[in-house]
Amino acid sequence: MAAKVVHWKSYLQVILSRESRRVECFQKAENILLIVLERVNAMDPRFIVDYSRNLEALEFALSAAEDEVSMEVPLCIDADALLMQECSGEQSDSEKVTRGNYQMPGSCYVGVPKEGAHPENWTKEDVFSAVGGTESSGHIVPGKVLHLLKELIIAAIVHCRHQSLIKPGELSAERLKDDDMQLPLLVSSGWKMICFNVVPVIRRKQDVLKLSNNWREKGFPQSSMSKVTQEADYIPASYYHWRYSTNRPILKLIQIVSTLKGYRLDSLRLLDQVAHENWREEGKKCGLAFHHLKMVLLWATHFFPSPEDWMDLEGSVYRLLVILLCCLVTKHLPHFLYPEQNMFQGDDVLELSSLYPKVESFAIEPEHFLKFNFVREGKTHQQMDNGLKALLHLPAEDKAYWSTAFFDMLLNKFQMYHIKDTQRISAMSQLLSNIKKMVKNQS
Repeated sequence: MAAKVVHWKSYLQVILSRESRRVECFQKAENILLIVLERVNAMDPRFIVDYSRNLEALEFALSAAEDEVSMEVPLCIDADALLMQECSGEQSDSEKVTRGNYQMPGSCYVGVPKEGAHPENWTKEDVFSAVGGTESSGHIVPGKVLHLLKELIIAAIVHCRHQSLIKPGELSAERLKDDDMQLPLLVSSGWKMICFNVVPVIRRKQDVLKLSNNWREKGFPQSSMSKVTQEADYIPASYYHWRYSTNRPILKLIQIVSTLKGYRLDSLRLLDQVAHENWREEGKKCGLAFHHLKMVLLWATHFFPSPEDWMDLEGSVYRLLVILLCCLVTKHLPHFLYPEQNMFQGDDVLELSSLYPKVESFAIEPEHFLKFNFVREGKTHQQMDNGLKALLHLPAEDKAYWSTAFFDMLLNKFQMYHIKDTQRISAMSQLLSNIKKMVKNQS
């Protein structure tokens, strides 16, 4: 069942050999866009140029796909003085959500308070709508902000071309539409066009994230959660409403994972490449996305906290695989910071039932997938015994199975459990014994 080490290492080496070149191309395209955004800032200082792009560069380096990248444009405003006024449930449910931005329920109006200093630049008609209320004088309207930013970007592109700051063909605004909640710009990297989705963002301080009682900070350095959630980002959800985005906290957690020893990030690189090569429908770009696999990696880091778990590449990949297989069977991938939210919910492009056999086939015979397919081959999907799916479905019936002991048991089934921790071995054995008793009682 286990592929030879050489297959894993060779596949990873090919991925890594292209990474530095890809990052160079990304930075070249990013620099072109930053020139345009600098001009936007010169025309309207309410829009800030954010040069701290290490998180996005890391994400681009790790991902096999090179289709889209976020470019956040922070608003120059004292966001802590603003009022975040929650919408009604009906309004919130009707919001237009941008796929992959980790947006959470609870869209809101951003109000300017009646009392205190008024942000004069943000009460102008081009971004503001006056509304009578007891607390606020009106709202900063994301639809107006987007429209203004789009007009500024177009003017900045014209200026930069006229001044020869960017060359013909280096940047295209052909995808811009009036009703989009982000502004897609195609930028040349010298190798291919990269789509940067420009998004205005309001950043404000927030209290430390309150985790559920069952959630413990395990697998990460102490205080990681408080560090990554010190700020709250709000991005457009509809013309009138903003929505909280966890994009940056998740990327910050991935960055923290990159500082830990072992093959954690390499397992993400490899699995995303396999997904890109083998787990998409013929002729379709949609499928299991990188933001899904990032969430799986964070859960794997949480459930497998020991350095021993991440000592070899093959075992590291299987730690992601057992969690992914479980999520595909239950059709539920919990958000890492907000486990009550399902990352698969509302994702129309995912066909989970057809995706599962492909992932299971890789888990059974990975050596057939650890090669780059320049010509697409038809693959038959290998299956394990019927008992695997029944096991994988247990967390949907009882959340207590969403645990290290359960996933240790799955690793053992794939012959990938080489842990010497006696407490974990005992917990896994006890869980397996309980499951056998349950099955016996049901038969």
